Amino acid sequence: MIRSQRPPHLSDEAIRSLLDAHHGSPFDALGLHKKDRQVWLTALVPDADKLEAIIGKMVVELPRIEGALFGGPIPTSKTPYRLRASFDNGDSWEFDDPYRFGPVMGEVDQYLIGEGTHRELWKALGAHPVTHEGVAGTHFAVWAPNAARVSVLGDFNQWDGRRNPMRRVGNTGVWEIFMPGLGDGTSYKYEIAGQNGAILEKADPVGFGSQHPPETASVVRDISGYGWTDDEWMAVRGERNRRDQPISIYEVHLGSWRRTAENRPLSYKELATELVDYAKWMGFTHLEFLPISEFPFDGSWGYQPVGMYAPTIRFGPPHEFRDLVQTAHDAGLGVLIDWVPGHFPSDAHGLAQFDGTHLYEHSDPREGFHQDWNTLIYNYGRTEVRNYLVANALYWLEEYHIDGLRVDAVASMLYRDYSRKDGEWIPNRDGGRENYEAIDFMKDMNVQTYGRVDGIMTVAEESTAFPGVTTPVDAGGLGFGFKWNMGWMNDTLRYIEKDPIYRSYDHHLMTFPIDYSFSENFILPISHDEVVHGKGSMIDKMPGNEWEKFANLRAYYGFMWGHPGKKLLFMGCEFGQWQEWNHNVSLDWDALHGEKQRGLQALVRDLNLIYRDTPALYRHDCDPSGFHWIANDPQKSTICFARFGDENDAPVVVVCNFTPVEHQGFRLGVPAAGHWREVMNSDAATYGGGNRGNAGGVASEAVEWDGLLDSISITLPPLATLIFRLE
Repeated sequence: MIRSQRPPHLSDEAIRSLLDAHHGSPFDALGLHKKDRQVWLTALVPDADKLEAIIGKMVVELPRIEGALFGGPIPTSKTPYRLRASFDNGDSWEFDDPYRFGPVMGEVDQYLIGEGTHRELWKALGAHPVTHEGVAGTHFAVWAPNAARVSVLGDFNQWDGRRNPMRRVGNTGVWEIFMPGLGDGTSYKYEIAGQNGAILEKADPVGFGSQHPPETASVVRDISGYGWTDDEWMAVRGERNRRDQPISIYEVHLGSWRRTAENRPLSYKELATELVDYAKWMGFTHLEFLPISEFPFDGSWGYQPVGMYAPTIRFGPPHEFRDLVQTAHDAGLGVLIDWVPGHFPSDAHGLAQFDGTHLYEHSDPREGFHQDWNTLIYNYGRTEVRNYLVANALYWLEEYHIDGLRVDAVASMLYRDYSRKDGEWIPNRDGGRENYEAIDFMKDMNVQTYGRVDGIMTVAEESTAFPGVTTPVDAGGLGFGFKWNMGWMNDTLRYIEKDPIYRSYDHHLMTFPIDYSFSENFILPISHDEVVHGKGSMIDKMPGNEWEKFANLRAYYGFMWGHPGKKLLFMGCEFGQWQEWNHNVSLDWDALHGEKQRGLQALVRDLNLIYRDTPALYRHDCDPSGFHWIANDPQKSTICFARFGDENDAPVVVVCNFTPVEHQGFRLGVPAAGHWREVMNSDAATYGGGNRGNAGGVASEAVEWDGLLDSISITLPPLATLIFRLE
């Protein structure tokens, strides 16, 4: 081993900081440097006993400077070199030196990141397999503005933070490095040295893949070049997502919709066949997936995400998730995902104190900590954080052809005092409770998503009376396309859970929601939240004996599908499984051996088909001109109303009886003379009912009733909903 002449560009301090992994500008010390007409090559290779530079046909030994640091003069800088590390046992390893390569990130990316307006942030940050300066490898880039040093770690460098420290990119706060020879499937993390000396290991905030939990590393995934063939769907989805179209959503937790005999969740590829076929057969128009962004804890159902840019590996790699979306589109189904920008967990490998400081979250727990969920709150007022989230919304819409985002826990973002007592929150600049920064973020997100991606929808899960949630931003609203009608859900479930003998006292729970049903573009949600945490399944909520339970639920679903508003139903609720939802096991598909469960499933299927085929039931879901009360009788617990489409659309009359008493000769007014066909009767035998009703329909009579000139006399079965359409 020859001894080194110290390269003149290296000071004692630089050598010590390289060896101690404290050097903040490693490209200033490592790689090629020209000084006084001499080219010097320096490399840090722990564990090597000998290091050589291979330059064309020349081999130049690089003497040891100190410890793991080697370096010396070489004849030329014009010919690309490789390094060969040798060991005393005779083994050797030849590789391209990352410090031989120039920067990858361009000036435009730097400018947009610095400005906080990079709408395609994922194309600049993260881990991208690329060919750089003629060599294949992976470009890593991460935002950590307050770090003293950032290194990329992996099996490729023995998870040793000394080996591959990254370069700063201008004043952007971004660190980058090109690692030759690495590609798709490489596991990695970032080692971040904070200014206070703390050493952190973090997954990539813009990582496209992850290890399977409980492992926590990111995984390099090449997300380019999928080859979508859903042009036909993409051309029409804007029409399918409009508020004057039928939208019936099947909400699904992918891990428990159906499992194998070994209790293994179905893969994305298996779901692409089984789930898509089932949802299409059931007549739903859209699928909605509980969060699929990577998350560490199964029990959070995805609502505590860590990998915002990575489809969870639990069901397969990213391209197979795209297969699922593609197959849904081929079947004419839209795909929505639950998106969680309201909070994130404090797991050590995640965003919490990412660079040793409160980078993504507020430092003050009165602003930055959710007491309900033990999670952290994004600092929406920080430009780069808001850009990170807005770009993430665009990422799912553009890269995965997602048709819409259902935004979780909007109310928790809107209000600074959400679930907090006096003294536990900080007022806004005007002394109020509204979170101006979060409001601006949501407006920006909606402007960008609707403005940049054709045909999509955004949906707010918002449980307060905050005004203008679905009003366009330029008209003073938040800009969402739709909002969950939580008031309707809470009121009507309180009613239907009561014994029929007491329902007359709470009739308003079924009728009052119409007073605000047209204040927003509403979706009526029977979601996963209604069948967990001891609330019981939908069928178990119903009062009475088994027959009455199913009759109540059939009548309730008939009312729901007849009521103004788009529809959402959580998996399992469509066939009445007795157990409340458990994310660890499959839905109880064996329940469909029961006649009543099969009947309920058939009812939901027919309701979807009738809804899709009857413009009066959807055309003016969000417009009061499409609704008219006919009659309400609290004493009998009966409800009658009419639905209207456009001028040439046949009107519809919906009649509900929420008592176990049959009414013969029940008369109600109708909005037009003619023959009224009974298109749905929840008491039909095919649904498990008593088969009482009005087969063949009813002709109207010129008898004034309920303030209308014509009326019909019908048989109204017990605990049933009927839908009549004018022929």
